[in-house]
Amino acid sequence: MSKQVHTLESIKQSILKENVRFLRLMFTDIMGTIKNVEVPVSQLEKVVQNKMMFDGSSIEGFVRIEESDMYLYPDLATWLVFPWESEHGKVARLICDIYNPDGTPFAGDPRGNLKRVLHQMKEMGFSAFNLGPEPEFFLFQLAQNGEVTTELNDRGGYFDFAPTDLGENCRRDIVLELERLGFEVEASHHEVAPGQHEIDFKYADAIEACDNIQTFKLVVKTIARKHGLHATFMPKPLYGISGSGMHCNLSLFKGKENAFYDAQTEDGLSQTAHHFLAGLLEHAKGYTAICNPTVNSYKRLIPGFEAPVYIAWSSRNRSPLVRVPASRGISTRLEVRSVDPSANPYLAIAALLQAGLDGIFHHTTPPAPVDRNIYVMNETERVRMNIFDLPSTLNSALRALRKDPVIQSALGEHIYANFVGAKQMEWAAFRQTVSQWERDQYLELY
Repeated sequence: MSKQVHTLESIKQSILKENVRFLRLMFTDIMGTIKNVEVPVSQLEKVVQNKMMFDGSSIEGFVRIEESDMYLYPDLATWLVFPWESEHGKVARLICDIYNPDGTPFAGDPRGNLKRVLHQMKEMGFSAFNLGPEPEFFLFQLAQNGEVTTELNDRGGYFDFAPTDLGENCRRDIVLELERLGFEVEASHHEVAPGQHEIDFKYADAIEACDNIQTFKLVVKTIARKHGLHATFMPKPLYGISGSGMHCNLSLFKGKENAFYDAQTEDGLSQTAHHFLAGLLEHAKGYTAICNPTVNSYKRLIPGFEAPVYIAWSSRNRSPLVRVPASRGISTRLEVRSVDPSANPYLAIAALLQAGLDGIFHHTTPPAPVDRNIYVMNETERVRMNIFDLPSTLNSALRALRKDPVIQSALGEHIYANFVGAKQMEWAAFRQTVSQWERDQYLELY
């Protein structure tokens, strides 16, 4: 999305021009869910003076009841008027950071936490960390009563087009809506699985890119519903087909120069890129719980469906965790392929950045690239090449996170404690649930 400079005066002009009647003050909780406080435009002055308060005790992972007062500090650069209009006028949004009553940043705010990690990056001499996300999603039909079904609206495959891809009109309207909002959409196509779609938009600096991901999800769900469809970013909604990922293309900058590029090396990658890559691999088990945060995430991370399962890297094939795309110069980047769209983007990017910076700080050397298809290797071959598995369940991922102080530091004490606590409860609830698969397998047999 093109970055614009907004002032109070320009926002007032936009309100009059666009017939804005309500302001949606948005933020993201620790679980990655978008929250908002909606106020009439008459409260604009109070909003921009950082005087809007809300009850933080009602938000997952924020604060206890006795310390509930929190303040919303809007980022004026995120001013955006939603194109859809109701009978009462339009709604505009501002994305906010969360502050304590004493004026200090709230440690449990994922967006503010990412800013903290970015500050550490700048202290190491880097100027920017860019993210180009590739979010995937499924479209399901809605029943006549509005309930979500698991009925797909197409049987299309990778890069198919209408009439096989019946979601094409919906996807096209999503793209048009995104462009109206300032997104630079680079590609839009049907994905591998029936009912699955991908829309890629231009990279941006880490904060803006994470803001864009959250806005993207909101737009996709809103436009899908207008087509009688439900859009879901659930990683693996159906058995036997590919799940949805959110590949993250990462690049680090010093001034205007891409710190990952070195024209003098054989592969075009700088020492910085190799160290960052080594950090990503070394801490892969630790950040998996952050980048794949649900029980369902691990139904996607299995062999045979193109999702990465093994900790390795390559520039030639797509089975490893990290791929190095062919582009060089300003476009040199590392693609982390394990992340899925249920992840809180602010936390996932903080974890990936911290992992890479740790590799740079310690001058860690990555293993040799793996240019064979890892899926066809047996376990003995993988062990001989030092290729190890990603965690296979949320529980094992949480265990790995508890052993990785570097990734814990990427979250900070408050977010780490609340995230792990919530996910332990999720795993416990899953373990206690008796599924239909178990009844089908065992009810008559035993």
